[in-house]
Amino acid sequence: MSYFDALVLAIVEGLTEFLPVSSTGHMIIVSTLLGTASDPFTKTFTVAIQLGAIVSVVVLYWKRFFQTFDFYLKLLVAFIPAMVFGLLLNDQIDALLENVTVVAVSLIAGGIIFLLIDKFFNRQENAEQNVGYRPAFIIGLFQVVAMIPGVSRSAATIIGGLTQKLNKKTAAEFSFFLAVPTMLAATGYKLLKFYLDGNTFGQEQISALVIGNLVAFIVGLLAIKSFISYLTKYGFKLFGYYRILVGALILILYWMGIDLQIV
Repeated sequence: MSYFDALVLAIVEGLTEFLPVSSTGHMIIVSTLLGTASDPFTKTFTVAIQLGAIVSVVVLYWKRFFQTFDFYLKLLVAFIPAMVFGLLLNDQIDALLENVTVVAVSLIAGGIIFLLIDKFFNRQENAEQNVGYRPAFIIGLFQVVAMIPGVSRSAATIIGGLTQKLNKKTAAEFSFFLAVPTMLAATGYKLLKFYLDGNTFGQEQISALVIGNLVAFIVGLLAIKSFISYLTKYGFKLFGYYRILVGALILILYWMGIDLQIV
């Protein structure tokens, strides 16, 4: 992996991790175009640079992370379903991760839902702005659905928040907060597995990780701020059309016989 590849992948990660468009689907396309999809280090890199995205959430909402212990308990309640199902269904999830068609269909299905979702939740701008324990757990269950590649973790959790009568801004922000323990656990597991498999990082790979995390951090900051502003004003429809377009593109590339691999 070159430094240019690391830069491009980090930009894609920073943009798509918090937008409801599926980072997995975008990584498939971009890593294939760059020719890095078959590189073993790429699989670890695309997870490890989530640390930069995690820090962007903490920096942007640092006051929220230094308020009450209750805040962390709610995140724990929301995180538990993904942790439990992730451990129980690890093999099945890995099998789905090898199926590019699943990613494409999930993207398209989610896009169709986004085209309709504003009609169902268009009266919730003055809805609940505080997340209780029960809504936190329900949102956590929605995050489990995002284990299906292409669904998008942020999309699933934001929709989960809307079903609990949260307004769009509150639902999106809680989705960002929940990303911190979820992505931290995923990153830690991936790095541990990397080392247990007997791998080590060379100097160039360490440099690529530093660059990747820094870029993911900066882009993540911009993506979060822009997304909140856009979502509260215009809703989900644009993301719906975009998801359908990306899903269709993946299917077209797959049917053309191009070797697409999930990184």
